[in-house]
Amino acid sequence: MKAEAPIRTLTPSRLSRDLRALGVTAGMTLLVHAALSRVGHVLGGTQAVIESLLEVLGRRGTLMMPTHSSELSEPSYWRHPPAEPDTWEAIRAEMPAWDPERTRSRAMGALAEHFRRWPGVRRSNHPQTSFAAIGPASAELLGSHRLGDALGETSPIGALNRLDGHVLLLGVGHGNNTSLHLAEYRARWPGKCFHEEGAPLMAGGVRRWQCFTELKFDDDDFEAIGAAWEAEPTRAENALRIGQVGAAESRLLRQQPLVDFATAWMTATRA
Repeated sequence: MKAEAPIRTLTPSRLSRDLRALGVTAGMTLLVHAALSRVGHVLGGTQAVIESLLEVLGRRGTLMMPTHSSELSEPSYWRHPPAEPDTWEAIRAEMPAWDPERTRSRAMGALAEHFRRWPGVRRSNHPQTSFAAIGPASAELLGSHRLGDALGETSPIGALNRLDGHVLLLGVGHGNNTSLHLAEYRARWPGKCFHEEGAPLMAGGVRRWQCFTELKFDDDDFEAIGAAWEAEPTRAENALRIGQVGAAESRLLRQQPLVDFATAWMTATRA
């Protein structure tokens, strides 16, 4: 039997050094999007990554991650996979109600799901696009998340913008950068539209299907927007740092300049 090739292990101390070299500093308010498979074999896995992030941020820093639960949504819109039309009413009637403590995240990765259950972490009260956070700014980030404003001004993304926070794209690109959805709320273009959404919620101890209006998102141009911003000659030098964390090319960026650029870009370019 052929022996397996050895793997290079990334230790927690090396991970912390890489984060600091990229520009993560104590006291930051930091939103993390991550693909750990691109970082490499981390000794201690998701636990070690969370501990390293918290160590580098320190007690004055706040760490946030997306904990979205997209299956708590209008079933006629489902595409991956789609739901059979004759099951839509049953889904609306029987999907378990949103519960910040019990509802798992979906398609957010192992790191975000582990972080959701981390001691002391709080979660915003939105059935589809919740975020989890820990640190001094967590209440301000999570406290006003409203239905019909999934990733807008009252969401944790909007709060991060007001706090002039940072985004860490750990092994992922701008296609995974949810902050660009805030620009969608702010921008104006022909064809921008809203649609009716729904989710199972508890109200007065009774489960019910709640309908609400939400922006119809489109992330097809997010990579192009990110590339255009990175190439912008007037972009402030301190707005973006690109480097390696383990084996993964990663980006640390100030959210405000990117969202401002993306808002203007969408207004001028989308049709």
